[in-house]
Amino acid sequence: MKTEPQKLPSDLISDIKTRLKTLSGQINGIVKMLDDGKDPEQINIQFKSIDKGIQKAHYLLLDEVYRKALAIGIVKAVDSCPGNCGNEDKIEYLKREFPNLELSDLTDKLKEIQTIENRLKDYNEKKTKKN
Repeated sequence: MKTEPQKLPSDLISDIKTRLKTLSGQINGIVKMLDDGKDPEQINIQFKSIDKGIQKAHYLLLDEVYRKALAIGIVKAVDSCPGNCGNEDKIEYLKREFPNLELSDLTDKLKEIQTIENRLKDYNEKKTKKN
């Protein structure tokens, strides 16, 4: 089954595009500085600024994508767990901690919820076969 690609919120798209346009201007500024023979230290400062700007735009994108995927996974797990599936404590923990997770934690938690989803799928299939 093919999944539909995730759509980004328009405010995030606008924010990232604004950041990229600013970065484009900074890159053009570096080209001009190089053409004008400006001080290498000043050029280096601009490179550092661009690097930070790219990292921030990338962070915003990753945070949105991973956070949304984790939220969907948590909802699926809650819907699949009737309360006696053996994963209810972990699901509740992820629900409670979700708002406070840092980007660095999101990928690990996403793997955890995917593992839980797979276990729940197996659990529900076995339960269906018994009935």
